[in-house]
Amino acid sequence: MYKCSVCGLVHWGEEPFEKCPKCGTNRENFKKLDEAEEALIQNSRITNELHMGLFEKLREVEEICEAGSEINLDPGCYKIFNELLDIVYEKQQEILAEISGHVNKGKWN
Repeated sequence: MYKCSVCGLVHWGEEPFEKCPKCGTNRENFKKLDEAEEALIQNSRITNELHMGLFEKLREVEEICEAGSEINLDPGCYKIFNELLDIVYEKQQEILAEISGHVNKGKWN
């Protein structure tokens, strides 16, 4: 695994690119990552995929809650759907912030 020192692109290959496909820099500007750096990126990638899977499930819950709120059968039902909507929105924002943190810390590209 190699990382471009100019733009941060990570290349999953045996050799670095001749030219970076993102920024166009030469091969010399790619750094071979050590095993610990590779493991960090791979684990972060898996975690981010899990986060995005959870995010999609939360979207499904969001749609159910919105439908339940629109029906507005009684105050108890309405309360459950709307409270859960608040929780879903909060967790979606936390997931996006966590993924952003991984990217900003160079754990994932």
